[in-house]
Amino acid sequence: MSKRRPYVRSMDGWWKKNPFYVEYMVHEATALFVAAYAIVLLVGLVRLGQGLEAWTGWLEAMKSPLSIVFHLALLVAIAYHALTWFKLFPLTMPPIVVNGKRVEPNVVVSTGWTAAIIASLALLGIVWRIAA
Repeated sequence: MSKRRPYVRSMDGWWKKNPFYVEYMVHEATALFVAAYAIVLLVGLVRLGQGLEAWTGWLEAMKSPLSIVFHLALLVAIAYHALTWFKLFPLTMPPIVVNGKRVEPNVVVSTGWTAAIIASLALLGIVWRIAA
């Protein structure tokens, strides 16, 4: 039976003691969902390169109930990832000054969200038109 060193035990769950670190760790964990979706898209690209039959099979797999639930989970995780990423903007950017006044952090966050939503809707519109 191995004994743990005392200093190792004191490091267990260090991030759970501060809400900021908890949110940060959850944000970093959601990056795995971003990677998972990238892999799903990469598999689709490979299937597209393999021909019509492989591509059609991949599309059918994406329509399965399990795939839809998986994609909904990915959507929630990626939305949380984006939310926490935009919250970090004011902390990582140099101050923005407009007309001699510093722009408030909530304006920076809401502007980032607005730009992301507009870009997403534009992309959705383009894809919808191509698919129609």
